[in-house]
Amino acid sequence: MIDINESVMQFLLAFVVAGPLLGAVAALLPAPPGLKGKSPEQAVLRHGVTVTGAVLIAAIVLALGFDHDHPSKMQATTDISWIPALDVRIHLGTDGISLPLLVLTALLTFLCALYSYSKPPSGPSPKAFVALLLLLESGTLATFAVLDLLLFFLAFEMVLIPMYFLIARWGGEGRTRAAWKFILFTLLGSVVMLLGLLLIGIKAGTFDMVALATDNGRSLTASVQVIAVLAIGIGLAVKAPMWPLHSWLPDAHTAAPTVGSVLLAGVLLKMGTYGFVRILLPVAPHGFHTFAPYLAAFAVVGIVYGSLACLALAKRGAKGDLKRLIAYSSVGHMGFVLLGIATMTPTGVNGALFANIAHGLITGLLFFLVGALKDRTGTTDLDTLAHSSPGHHPSPSGSAAPDRFQTGAALYGRAPRLGGLLAFGAVASLGLPGLAGFWGEMLALFGAFRPAAGLSRPAFLTFMAIGAFGTLLTAAYMLIVVRRVCMGGAEREVPKLADVHGYEFAAWTPLVTLTVLAGLWPKALLGLTDPAVQQLLAGGTR
Repeated sequence: MIDINESVMQFLLAFVVAGPLLGAVAALLPAPPGLKGKSPEQAVLRHGVTVTGAVLIAAIVLALGFDHDHPSKMQATTDISWIPALDVRIHLGTDGISLPLLVLTALLTFLCALYSYSKPPSGPSPKAFVALLLLLESGTLATFAVLDLLLFFLAFEMVLIPMYFLIARWGGEGRTRAAWKFILFTLLGSVVMLLGLLLIGIKAGTFDMVALATDNGRSLTASVQVIAVLAIGIGLAVKAPMWPLHSWLPDAHTAAPTVGSVLLAGVLLKMGTYGFVRILLPVAPHGFHTFAPYLAAFAVVGIVYGSLACLALAKRGAKGDLKRLIAYSSVGHMGFVLLGIATMTPTGVNGALFANIAHGLITGLLFFLVGALKDRTGTTDLDTLAHSSPGHHPSPSGSAAPDRFQTGAALYGRAPRLGGLLAFGAVASLGLPGLAGFWGEMLALFGAFRPAAGLSRPAFLTFMAIGAFGTLLTAAYMLIVVRRVCMGGAEREVPKLADVHGYEFAAWTPLVTLTVLAGLWPKALLGLTDPAVQQLLAGGTR
């Protein structure tokens, strides 16, 4: 793309990881005179947009300077000794697997900051909100950029505290219980994961992920690999979220503020699946091979379970929550990612990485849209949204506005652009060909059709058939949601809703555009991931 000096690339990656952390500290300091604007609250929200914008620009320049002819090679690497006694190093780098996730994280956090600038979440001081948002970004970006097992664990844990507070302090109904459930599940999983990481590091004599991947498990006995995969896999599966370790997710999503839900679905869930690809597949291939059929079985159960839960919520009279429905849909979509990884084939793993990015774009958009619906109607209850009662309704400003009544109870009649975007998000989520959601799920199923040597083909063909059935269920519940919310019930006099605002248009357009581009031009993403995946599965990343 563009030729950038290696030392500049190193600086860019270091800035992408550390920039938000410095920004979080700065957000807690008093605003300098002249930068306060109309109020200190506005100044700190503007600070959030500025920092996340700078990080996004750095991530885009990093992607442009990336050597696309050699995506399997670790680039922009920094390797500095940090704790010599434990041989822990500050080792950063990016390749074709992590680069798309870095850009996605930087983009989604910037869009969340932009959205919050015009629509600050109701709750305590914006100062703490912006600091937590930036801390969350730093931890997530570090997870995708570090190449040391202990640093990976620290970055993995770093995101828990900010997300806990975002849910507990700025969330909606049931937020305290949801926040505790989130932190307990993920912390318990992390404790087991740490034991597995330490076992690998001690037995192999290094925590360096590049060296371990190059070794390809040769210095680890079969029993050590099996124990390590089980321990690390549990921690990653909680974050993924894999059925039956997913039960924290619907509560956390339902209670979280809009931007919390966007980042939780768009970025945090990817940390678990990334760990499977970056650590377990290359470092402990024999151990992973042992558990691959079980991982695939849990994945397809998750696909069907998530879809059936969504169908139950979408049913008329079920009092289903639209936000909760989208959270359960994530369990199904991430099931396809886990199925792709479990095949241990380049096709399946590439599909998993593609589905990761597609899910981040599409579900991020859906949570933004549901947040906007809640702002306008005061509810995310599907029955209420589908059957707006006639009569004297308050306008978005709070005053009664009978003159704004019009025919058409559904969203298409009340806010056509918002309705159109919700329908677009739904058809993208169900995997319509030509949009981003299609390719990842299709490649994951192709991977299951012909799994890696040594894996039971009849078992994986069964998993493929169940997964394909899951895509039909996904289409069913998404179309029910569109029919009920966008097309609605009987025609009657209802208040018109405010349609898409300028700040919403700015925050959502990049997600819509990228969903279409990734669907029409999948090679842009697969060209990055495929060489890196081929080398990772063959043993080594150099």
